Amino acid sequence: MKLDVNALRYLSKDDFRVLTAVEMGMRNHEIVPAELVDRIAGLKHGGTYKVLKNLLKHKLVHHDSSKYDGFRLTYLGYDFLAIKTLVNRGVFSAVGRQIGVGKESDIFEVATEDGTVLVMKLHRLGRVSFRAVKSKRDYLSHRSSYNWLYLSRLAALKEFAFMKALGEHEFPVPTAIDCNRHCVVMSLIQGYPLVQVKQLQNPDDVFETIIGLIVRLAEHGLIHCDFNEFNIMIDDNEKITMIDFPQMVSVSHRNAKMYFDRDIECVFKFFQKRFNLSYEEEREHDEGLVCDSGEDGGRLCFSSIEKSAGFLDKELAASGFTMKDQDDIQKYIEGEKEDGGEDDDDAEDDEDDAAAEEDNDEASDNGPIGVQISSLKIADQPEESAISNTADEKEPLVPENEEDCANVSGDSEDNENDDELTKRLDKERKRAIAAVRGRRKLITSRNSYKDKGRKSSLNSKVQRQALKW
Repeated sequence: MKLDVNALRYLSKDDFRVLTAVEMGMRNHEIVPAELVDRIAGLKHGGTYKVLKNLLKHKLVHHDSSKYDGFRLTYLGYDFLAIKTLVNRGVFSAVGRQIGVGKESDIFEVATEDGTVLVMKLHRLGRVSFRAVKSKRDYLSHRSSYNWLYLSRLAALKEFAFMKALGEHEFPVPTAIDCNRHCVVMSLIQGYPLVQVKQLQNPDDVFETIIGLIVRLAEHGLIHCDFNEFNIMIDDNEKITMIDFPQMVSVSHRNAKMYFDRDIECVFKFFQKRFNLSYEEEREHDEGLVCDSGEDGGRLCFSSIEKSAGFLDKELAASGFTMKDQDDIQKYIEGEKEDGGEDDDDAEDDEDDAAAEEDNDEASDNGPIGVQISSLKIADQPEESAISNTADEKEPLVPENEEDCANVSGDSEDNENDDELTKRLDKERKRAIAAVRGRRKLITSRNSYKDKGRKSSLNSKVQRQALKW
């Protein structure tokens, strides 16, 4: 899809608000319902639907009504969101011509406010020329469902991370500046792709430099996996710069040897075909390289390369790097510190033993308390004995309660209610016995918490007697 940024200057805040609402809805919807877009955008008086018509006119969203009325972002709409964000950050202020196109991305020139020319790479996975992303890339990892916009964002993040790390380790790569969504901004390389170069002043030196880059990457724990004449830039001084990094894997990958040999094979074939360099001549010139003059005829051997310069595959979580490799690296980094670690572990064990002994002493000191607590538990006794005990305990209380009630209520009305109070207390006693027998909670009267408003209600008397007990 052609990027036409002229429409970008005419879009309003509401337009970008609705575009963002569609993007948020696509996190869990392939086609975002129009009602959900309206709810996320939050525009008043039906403004969302007016904005969607304008976005449809500029082909920033796609309308689908096969199953329900919904919308999804197009690559152009995703481009506008990324460009708007980067412009607001001040990364660049103008978009220029297209300088490159590939099966996975489009390359454009951009300029900052002071006139510095940069490169903007827009990842566009899902083209007809390259749709086998699930089998050839590990962007999905454990995910089963995906869309092309999300895969493009993952590819951009991986490329920015690899480019940033390689630049910090002084590899000849473009300078990574910023990244947003599926867009990566980097410095402009003043050179040409190696595939466009017909003649070189020193093809042998260029060949050695390229092979040295492959070896150096492997020593840092990475394999390019697409190291060919299309991803190598060369300037007028024959200085080499490598590009295109999303597909890089770790040397611990199960297919690492195959990818490494394929990169070497691409370089050998290109220089043999374009500059007529033979393997025998290169064997004489490349005595300093790690070579195997056996079956491969002077080719580099993957097993002869040691990962001694660094662990970039661990830092960047490259594909193929496993937890076992991480443990091995950790042991390698610690080295002789393991002995000190064992001493520390012994000291910690001694401290744990001392702490355990103190806990045991405390437990022995607190023995009577534990006995008292355990004695509070209800012992398993026969039902008849439990019932008789509770009955013996409860029966002496009845006459005392009757005397207290008679003393408290001297009026005639209170004397009439004494019989009812006695019946109530008998019911409570029976319920207590039933609770002991059936191991259930006491059932109180449903009106026990209510006060009918009378001067001396029966319920209030029951509450008073319960408090006295």
